[in-house]
Amino acid sequence: MDTTLPQRLIELSLYSLKHAENQPLQLNQQTIQQNNNIEAHTQALKLNPQPITLHTRHEETIVAAVDTSNIKIGETSTGTLIAIRGANVWKQNRNFRYLRLGPFIFHITEENKKEVYSALQRAYFNSPHEQNYQSSPNLLQMPMRMSNLLERWLQAMLSKTISSGIILFDGSLSSGTADAPISLMKEILETARKKKNTVLAFSKMTNLRFNGHLITDFQPTYSPPYLLETASLKTKPPIVLLGDVYVAKLTNGNYAFRLDIDKQVPSTQKVEAVEKLLGNDFFLQSYPETLRLAHILCTFTANEVIAMQHFISRKHGVKIVNRPDMHRLLFGPFGRGEAYS
Repeated sequence: MDTTLPQRLIELSLYSLKHAENQPLQLNQQTIQQNNNIEAHTQALKLNPQPITLHTRHEETIVAAVDTSNIKIGETSTGTLIAIRGANVWKQNRNFRYLRLGPFIFHITEENKKEVYSALQRAYFNSPHEQNYQSSPNLLQMPMRMSNLLERWLQAMLSKTISSGIILFDGSLSSGTADAPISLMKEILETARKKKNTVLAFSKMTNLRFNGHLITDFQPTYSPPYLLETASLKTKPPIVLLGDVYVAKLTNGNYAFRLDIDKQVPSTQKVEAVEKLLGNDFFLQSYPETLRLAHILCTFTANEVIAMQHFISRKHGVKIVNRPDMHRLLFGPFGRGEAYS
């Protein structure tokens, strides 16, 4: 595997933290982990009410998944302390294995954000035109954008190292944004196809609607597992759909998910891939266990956040201060803060 990006992450993490030394650290009063879900803006959508019935295929197939997360640790007088982490999980021969990268801790300021982001782009992107696809984001966007760089790298690594398998992405196969540039997403999908892999992307949430209702709420009176196929799905520029969109209801219960499958894969292979997934992974509430584990392994727990805060305090001499929460100070029990606004 290419190790350029994780090595560069470590170097930039240590470099950026040097600029936080001996500064006061205000802990983040609303510790919220952000989730990336690129949703296409649709102009039209049709949903075929006749389901595609699925039959479980038990032939041995590797199932692999990738997910990343980011979190804001606190604020210094000059910037923000953030952390990102990613995980690849794969299931083979009835065993789960995983590779977890991070947490990588960064002190991001207005002065260093361009340098940090550009360095990460150079560590990942090989062709010059891709390095310039987007200027550095603003300070508030940096945690998500850096997390997405790591996620695309992990996706690319899976597409290169897995053969004749099923690769699970978190989110959709929509592209055309700074987080999912078209050329990069096409390259990842093309690499996966060359290795005879099929990419399936599960969205935990969707805003796609049919006749005014969310597509995942439309559940015909058929026994799962099945897929519902969408048609006439159009997007507004610059969004481009690189996958065909389905509604997947794979187990009994009230849960269904938006499922994107690589457009360039033949229709029969699309259905076969989902059937192989059914035969090689565990499911709870229609969601594959491999992708669930990837999410769990990259998510930060409260104990880990406390550990990172103390690491920064001991290693870099950052003094943790507890400034008053202005929402609480001004509004008392009604001041629930920006997380609820």
